[in-house]
Amino acid sequence: MFAASSIHEFTLNSIDGKAAPLASYKGKVVLLVNVASRCGYTPQYTGLEALYEKYKDKGLVILGFPANNFGSQEPGTNEEIKTFCSSKYNVTFPMYSKISVKGDDKAPLYQYLTHEKGEVKWNFTKFLAGKDGKVVQKFDSAVTPDSPELLKAIEGLLK
Repeated sequence: MFAASSIHEFTLNSIDGKAAPLASYKGKVVLLVNVASRCGYTPQYTGLEALYEKYKDKGLVILGFPANNFGSQEPGTNEEIKTFCSSKYNVTFPMYSKISVKGDDKAPLYQYLTHEKGEVKWNFTKFLAGKDGKVVQKFDSAVTPDSPELLKAIEGLLK
């Protein structure tokens, strides 16, 4: 039995280094994404931001977790990542400090997520959690933010 029962039990640091408990998203649908600045999937930031703009007033929040686990595609500091995301992609959804999403130093949040839905295979893997903080579904990197399957899953949880 895994110790945590929802994402709301975890607190990580925001990209600015301040404690940012996921419990503050209780009652919201949450899309958790491990992101990277130098990946073939990096342009998904555009789609993620569009998704966030479209649904944030309906109760969706997107959380970005920079990770350097795959091909060293997120080598920057938190400050560099923040600047990149805001200047190149106008990201306004919450971004967290860089973490590890696989291996021996995997962040506890990702230990929970992967225990629930399987390992992260690459950058821009998306975990969708319902308003209760329970993980509902995992979408691999190739599933774009505007893909019908992801939109259907989000819209179903927002109802």
